[in-house]
Amino acid sequence: MDADFERGAEYAARRDETDPLAHLADRFYDPEDEWYVDGNSLGLLSEDAEEALDRAVSEWRDLAIRGWTDADPPWFHYGERLGDRLAPLVGATPEEVVVANSTTVNIHTLIGTFYDRAEGSNIVVDELDFPTDHYAVRAQLRQRGADPDEALTVVESRDGRTIETEDVVAAMDDDTAIVFLPSVLYRSGQLLDVERITAAAHDRDILAGFDLAHSVGAVPHDLSAVGVDFAVWCSYKYLNAGPGAIAGLYVNERHFGETPALAGWWGHEKETQFEMNPTYTPAADAGAYQIGTVPVLSAAPLAGSLDVFADAGDATDDTDALLETGIEAVREKSLRLTEYLIFLVDERLPDCEVGTPRDAERRGGHVAVEHPEAYRVSEALKERGVVVDFRPPNVVRICPSPLYTGYEDVWQVVEQLRQVVENEEYERFEERGGGVT
Repeated sequence: MDADFERGAEYAARRDETDPLAHLADRFYDPEDEWYVDGNSLGLLSEDAEEALDRAVSEWRDLAIRGWTDADPPWFHYGERLGDRLAPLVGATPEEVVVANSTTVNIHTLIGTFYDRAEGSNIVVDELDFPTDHYAVRAQLRQRGADPDEALTVVESRDGRTIETEDVVAAMDDDTAIVFLPSVLYRSGQLLDVERITAAAHDRDILAGFDLAHSVGAVPHDLSAVGVDFAVWCSYKYLNAGPGAIAGLYVNERHFGETPALAGWWGHEKETQFEMNPTYTPAADAGAYQIGTVPVLSAAPLAGSLDVFADAGDATDDTDALLETGIEAVREKSLRLTEYLIFLVDERLPDCEVGTPRDAERRGGHVAVEHPEAYRVSEALKERGVVVDFRPPNVVRICPSPLYTGYEDVWQVVEQLRQVVENEEYERFEERGGGVT
């Protein structure tokens, strides 16, 4: 824990004054009279993303169908070009990354593809995964005649919050084909040890895949060097590309040449795609895992958002290759903000508990604040203008997204939370019903 942390708002203001990334917040549309700390669910719109979307609309208006060849970049190669720009954020070569589909569709095609070629019959997951991962994996097992109840090995949590690497490794056996885990647990914010899990899997001739939805754009990855076989992610959280924005995927180059389990014409080799041959010829790289036509208007905001990450790297004097993408600078600030948030919860909220690992190497970009009335607490916070979300059974997720959140924001959020809890303001709200949280 940072020994220099102090409790007062004046201290938070001083930290903001010396923050090299503070100026980036001016490029985001922050809802007026609110403290927005829900960027791990949906990132804010930036001027850069808005301009990129406007540019795509203008190209549609001015070029019409010629946009596929004459836009900047040409829409025909949009998925690949955006993949090139994303590759440094996940530690991959440009050929290993493509922007395509949705996260769940990417899970379907990658799990299906690699299960078909892997040794073994079981897939290792964990019980704290985001549900869509299990839905997709179970569906792919059923499609191949396997009983998911038998072929799915679920690693249990010891404390209901975290997953121990030792338990993941222990779950691997001679029948395991794939280990597929999140990089960061969506509820607690635990960052898993991707490198160690991948190494253990490969020692046993098991393929290792990861869902990076809650880490990409907040945590640097080194997928190629670590040897991860495949990965998926969304771009509407820390990448700030907008609701339902196009997703991304990574396939290690040693697996190039595989025919995807879900084949579609946009994954065909580009040189002969418009020859309209009845036989599918997959692209020679990760581009093969594109399925349908790239949704340009859902992809364009990502182009603008990546400009912000590039400028985050320029805000420092470090010339490290990763820092040039901004992801190292973003991670450094993210860790400071989450550590400060944990410090304030410990100091000022005796009725709340932190459910996120305190070790920086095991923490993603958000903090799980636990309270028995977490749902009603989250509703009371929203009434006060603090935008958070609730995850059952007892978690208020707070995300100080480093591109547009400062220390003073964190201090104010904790102050609002303190008043809600101490004054029991949550008692005025109904127990949880249905709907979005």
